[in-house]
Amino acid sequence: MKIENYELRITNLIILFLTLLVVPARAWKWWPLPMAEEDTEQDSLLYIGTVQALTSTGSTAPFLLQANRNGTISTAAHSGTLTLGISKPATRPHRWYDYDGAVLLTGQAHALRESKGTGYFQELYAHLRLYIVDITVGIHPMYFGCAEQDLTSGSLLFSNNTHPIPRVSVGIDRWTAFPGLFGYVEVKGGLTHGWLDDNNEYVSRTLLHHLYAGMRVGGSLPVNISYEYHHAAQWGGTSARYGDLGHSWEDYKRIFLAKEGGSVWIEQENAQGNHIGWSQFCVTAKGKVWHINMYWQAMVEDRPNRILSLGMNPTDGLWGVYVHQYAWRYISAFTFEFINTTDQSGPWHDKDGFIYGGRDDYYRNSIYQQGWTYFGRTIGSPLLSQTNTRVMAGYVGVKGDIYGFRYKIAAQYAKNYGRYTAPRKTDNTSLIVEVNKHVDKAWGLDFGLAVGVDFGSEYGTQAGAMITIRKQGLIKTY
Repeated sequence: MKIENYELRITNLIILFLTLLVVPARAWKWWPLPMAEEDTEQDSLLYIGTVQALTSTGSTAPFLLQANRNGTISTAAHSGTLTLGISKPATRPHRWYDYDGAVLLTGQAHALRESKGTGYFQELYAHLRLYIVDITVGIHPMYFGCAEQDLTSGSLLFSNNTHPIPRVSVGIDRWTAFPGLFGYVEVKGGLTHGWLDDNNEYVSRTLLHHLYAGMRVGGSLPVNISYEYHHAAQWGGTSARYGDLGHSWEDYKRIFLAKEGGSVWIEQENAQGNHIGWSQFCVTAKGKVWHINMYWQAMVEDRPNRILSLGMNPTDGLWGVYVHQYAWRYISAFTFEFINTTDQSGPWHDKDGFIYGGRDDYYRNSIYQQGWTYFGRTIGSPLLSQTNTRVMAGYVGVKGDIYGFRYKIAAQYAKNYGRYTAPRKTDNTSLIVEVNKHVDKAWGLDFGLAVGVDFGSEYGTQAGAMITIRKQGLIKTY
């Protein structure tokens, strides 16, 4: 009889729980979700066309003119880009489902010796949200950061510096209230499998693994605190030296758990693949017409399972402040960031029989020497490269709107120290001023002019200008 009563109580609790799941959030607010609000938006299909032309006085395009633009602007001193496509934006955030997608084809001509031009899909993806779960398939940018994408030096893990990576992702993309906690605790996270389908002299056709989870507390309170941890890895592919690096299900399980194994002795003694652990801590203060984000990003190369630890390189990372306000449009947003990657857990990996674990040489290891790159560009911060992983830099940016002229001004100063195994010292100061204007009388075109300048021993003294003409319009609504 006691057992029957116990089973009855369990059954009643299950029924109560399922009932609460289907009760509208507007009635209980125990699980406040955007889908509880009314949706008045219509779906739409848009066309997009962009022409860009850049010229420079130096041997390369100025740094801030070509960095963090999804790879659409060549590093060459002279280049031109044409992008055409259609897109369907996500327009129904308050319904139990939403979807979006795009097909954007880019053609690029430039003055690089190794090639004179190329064509590729800038975007080719479909995204579906079912209640709180997001599914993305195709070529679409990934960005994780606490500042606007166009007003940052670049996130240390995924910035918008390179071509978007073909991928399949499943997860909760946006901060979503945890059931039963009245919106004061939110979570997000996801799993991605991608294809780095480029060729280079070290390992070609590598695979991408990315797993992350995050939590934010505060909800409607004026201060929110969030933390997220990401585990990313390059794995598989074909090495010019070691051959096939493994693509099996057993290989994937070792990558997922960051375990040693595979066919190469280096990976049998260490973790298989090239792993990056990345964390982001963000404090947000909110007012009626403004919010301030203070954030810290850190990388761990030694063991990606050090989630809450500072590891052996606590002085390395990215520290930033981002301010956005809505009351005065002339200066709408401001960012300041400081980046340091010079420590790398010390100058010694091993010495005199002792393992120090230093020389992290961010983004790369002894097999994947191309590092965290795609088509020659760094996937994370563009300040780091194959030959320069030790950097100390400051970045400041501001944007706003003055009588319809949307502007951005940014400056960056970087000291470069090369690598522990190949030290060098250079510096560079980069400046950019960018203005965009929508002109209804000129067939509804958007015109843009950006001027960039570099000073220092890294690129020399050079200046460049880029003109952008863009047209976007409505094909239909439904």
